[in-house]
Amino acid sequence: MAEQVVAYTPLEVPIPPVPTKEVFSELQWATLMSIADTVIPSIRGPNAPKSFTTKVIPQAQFDAGLSSLTDSISGPDATAVATQYLEENASSNPRFRPGLQRLISEYVHEEGRNGLGFILNTLNTRAGSLILTGSTTPIQDQPFHVRERIFCGWETSRLKPLRVIYRALSAICKRTWLTYSPTLCPTIGFPRVPVHGSPADGFEYEFLQFPSGDGPETIETDVVIVGSGCGGSVTAKNLAEAGYKVIVVEKAYQYSTKQFPMNFSEGSVSMFEGGGAVSTDDGSMGIFAGATWGGGGTINWSAALQTQNYVREEWAKGGLPFFTSLEFQNSLDRVCDRMGVSADHTTHNKQNRVLLEGAHKLGYAANPVPQNTGGTEHYCGHCTMGCHSASKKGPTESFLVDAAHAGATFVEGFRAEKVLFTETKGGRVASGVEGTWTSRDAYLGVSGASAVKRKLIITAKRVVVSCGTLQSPLLLLRSGLKNPQIGRNLHLHPVVISGAVFDEQTRPWEGAALTAVVNEFENLDKQGHGVKIECVTMLPPAFLPAFPWRDGLDWKQFVAKLSHMTGFITLTKDRDSGRVYPDPVDGRPRVDYTVSAFDRKHILEALIATAKMAYISGAKEFHTSSREIPPFIRPEDASDPASPEGTNSAALQAWIEEARSKTLDPEKTTFAAAHQMGTCRMGSSPRTSVVDPDCQVWGTRGLYVVDASVFPSASGVNPMVTNMAIADWASQNLARSLSKESKEGEVMARL
Repeated sequence: MAEQVVAYTPLEVPIPPVPTKEVFSELQWATLMSIADTVIPSIRGPNAPKSFTTKVIPQAQFDAGLSSLTDSISGPDATAVATQYLEENASSNPRFRPGLQRLISEYVHEEGRNGLGFILNTLNTRAGSLILTGSTTPIQDQPFHVRERIFCGWETSRLKPLRVIYRALSAICKRTWLTYSPTLCPTIGFPRVPVHGSPADGFEYEFLQFPSGDGPETIETDVVIVGSGCGGSVTAKNLAEAGYKVIVVEKAYQYSTKQFPMNFSEGSVSMFEGGGAVSTDDGSMGIFAGATWGGGGTINWSAALQTQNYVREEWAKGGLPFFTSLEFQNSLDRVCDRMGVSADHTTHNKQNRVLLEGAHKLGYAANPVPQNTGGTEHYCGHCTMGCHSASKKGPTESFLVDAAHAGATFVEGFRAEKVLFTETKGGRVASGVEGTWTSRDAYLGVSGASAVKRKLIITAKRVVVSCGTLQSPLLLLRSGLKNPQIGRNLHLHPVVISGAVFDEQTRPWEGAALTAVVNEFENLDKQGHGVKIECVTMLPPAFLPAFPWRDGLDWKQFVAKLSHMTGFITLTKDRDSGRVYPDPVDGRPRVDYTVSAFDRKHILEALIATAKMAYISGAKEFHTSSREIPPFIRPEDASDPASPEGTNSAALQAWIEEARSKTLDPEKTTFAAAHQMGTCRMGSSPRTSVVDPDCQVWGTRGLYVVDASVFPSASGVNPMVTNMAIADWASQNLARSLSKESKEGEVMARL
């Protein structure tokens, strides 16, 4: 294991101020905060002062809970810390309401805000309150026990809007509390920064700046690349090293390693699409996508798996023989070599050891996962919020650095509005991009002469769209392209999250998040569809919100067990797909996707296998992000993990039988997705795809899409390396086309 180092304090990350325009009236806020205090209540004994925000429990129960918490907290102030944790409620934290304000006003689309506002208004009318709560008394004026009973009843209400509002409000209240609670981290022992690894300086990037002005600023280049993530960075390196003038534009901003890892309140705003709060239209799935310098490669967990043979054959049979060629393998190896991908320097933390050792005991196929950490050890679970040691060799520490050394230039804060075209006799030719540049100071809401917004036009011989699966199709649509395949064929690798609780402390945020994979269930239909079981980041606001809320006391007790947990995901190669489309009001990406019954059957089998691995490793509890499946609590008489009966335990088998009777109903299950693929998929015909085998957009010349949106179907594996390999190959072809065009131009000039 890496040596422990002296903790340091990352530089503060300034973020835009909370929007001042109120989304709700004060009466609506009073109603909303009363519900928040129901989800996150103050827990007290019967002798405490009575309050509408207090959940009163019997003294013996309170004392037992306080004692259990105190025993798990180190330090002389354990009792005081545990008491403050139990007594904290949502409204007692001055940061809670502003956090909700930012989440709702910036990251919830207008349709969702209007729906929430309608419910809050209805609750404040006598007739509406009677229909929704069974009483004409407004919910905020009800005693706590009545309010809790009402809110819990919404979960199974016959009225679908109430079931929806239950899920939405419990989710946003859990997330907001986990992000801003002052008592959570001291209670579970979660450190602000990693306790392993040393801070290191990353590459110092320079970005073009533009003066204020009324008209557009115009610049010229050979190639403009929209997006700095895995696809865009590799493309920039190859084209710049081939001698072409390259500009990489990015809507987000670059941050120094001195600011990493960010805390969740900073990082969610600064590095994630939609503040990390993007969800599907049906509300069943949270979607995590990078929106920062380096894209998804900056926030991922270092897993660097190559595309498997059965996926390559599937894609080749679809008219894309490149994927079974040696050329593709060379690209896979080339990008891995640049990032120093290896499994030889990995020390597995507790949860990854549970996966490997549990798989061994059950005879499941399992392997270490190579890491893109430059051939060095990287024992850090925090770097989904940015890698402070610069050890993770994602785009910002590899391909973008190479591009800079080769002469590429960069623009941050540029939102591409449309691709520009020139109409010729030979058809539509891409000639550049147009968008709005916002200086860093203007983004942060700083007033003064340095705060600039400017229309920017970049003319180019080639345009490469690398905005990611959520944004690339929207840019094509805004640019006037009409192919009906744009935005369709969305694959998400849906996961259900699970957590096992052990007697011993696990400190699961220490050590790399994902260093092992169970492959046993990856081909359940014998056609390449199935599930990989992997571990997951254990940062509290990233891991815990997915789990069911049953009542305020149960939730706080569950959360407090994080330091004794291990976490797992079911990474599903989904057969069935969805779509991305622009919001009709503000144009943000909307996601129409529901995990199909076919794919849910595979997830359920993987969940059961995960429970078996946890059980045989000694877990005392097993929880999932599905409210359908009750937690498994290990009986006292089955406490010995070395018992010869193993997973034949009657209690475990009874739980498995009950679990198999469930369907993972999307209305009762929280799914998550950190991989987005396929919305501009590659193919051999414009009738079924958006780009051709060279990644050039059908019906255009000079316009390419190079990111995971071109995947013909789900990759079935963490997509970074596949994405980069496609970009490596496509950008080399693009360089050759530019060279050929240049030579032809020289010949014509001589004639």
